[in-house]
Amino acid sequence: MHAAAPSYVGRFAPSPTGPLHAGSVVAALASWLDARAHRGRWLVRIEDVDVPRTVPGAVDTILRQLSELGLLPDDTPVFQSNRSALYEQALQQLRDRALAYPCTCSRTQILSLLQSRGRRPDRHGDLVYPGTCRPPAGAGRTQSIPISCSWRFSVHDFKEKSEISDIEKDFIAIERELKNSSFDPDHWSDRRLGSFKHDTVHEVGDFVLKRADGCYTYQLAVVVDDAAQGVTDVVRGADLVDNTGRQIALQRALGLPTPRYLHTPLVLAADGQKLSKQNGATPVDTSRPLAALRAAAQVLGLQAHGELASWVNEWASMHMSPRSGFVQFAW
Repeated sequence: MHAAAPSYVGRFAPSPTGPLHAGSVVAALASWLDARAHRGRWLVRIEDVDVPRTVPGAVDTILRQLSELGLLPDDTPVFQSNRSALYEQALQQLRDRALAYPCTCSRTQILSLLQSRGRRPDRHGDLVYPGTCRPPAGAGRTQSIPISCSWRFSVHDFKEKSEISDIEKDFIAIERELKNSSFDPDHWSDRRLGSFKHDTVHEVGDFVLKRADGCYTYQLAVVVDDAAQGVTDVVRGADLVDNTGRQIALQRALGLPTPRYLHTPLVLAADGQKLSKQNGATPVDTSRPLAALRAAAQVLGLQAHGELASWVNEWASMHMSPRSGFVQFAW
């Protein structure tokens, strides 16, 4: 189609918990269009770090669906299940800086403690960790490690210690469009939605990096993988907006680059909730690929006339600034 440029790397990262549904195709199409508009590379990463939730055969189905839709990656897909050594290295780095600590609290215990304090989380809201297992100040690494425990990122300690150095500033993705000069992870800018403020200390608390069952969490894995793959732009569904503050905090703590973010509109189920496999989303019909893609394009606000390749210019006119280096294609 055109020569790839190393200055832009995008990715689509599905979880193999079932086939792609309409909402998944919206995210896949948006990230593909953004990569093509920037004349960059588009990668596929299978986020199977949560091994118990992986459905047998789902990976093959997802890759087949993408192929039938004409959304072909520019490199061989990678699998998070093969990258545990990278995640453990990152966790150890945080432990060495006293920014990660073991925790034996169950979700039930956390919920009970919060309720005893008069705090009732929303139905789909986070349980703000009350800091039960957080080591006291000055405890260092001399504390004993329980046999069965999870590992949490100490947001409180990170915010207290965080001073962004000139070297860390150099890691920030080029052309990142911030509306202020702050490198506070609680303040960030989305290419579609604008400025955000997310108080990770009070809205999330110290979050889990590795579960007691040995599985690394999405938050740690996605940060490590985006950096390892050189991802400059993350284009994903708006349901993941609330994860961004956590991921930027981890990027800062690990000295990793922060990509630009663009969160796309969601496909909603009949009850108004996000369409997902959990609420009965049906697999997308890829036997009629153009119809499936056009349905996704409409959610993205595109007119989507003609074939898939011709939609790149329309996407660029909506989501790219003149200084981004976009040159209109003649298809």
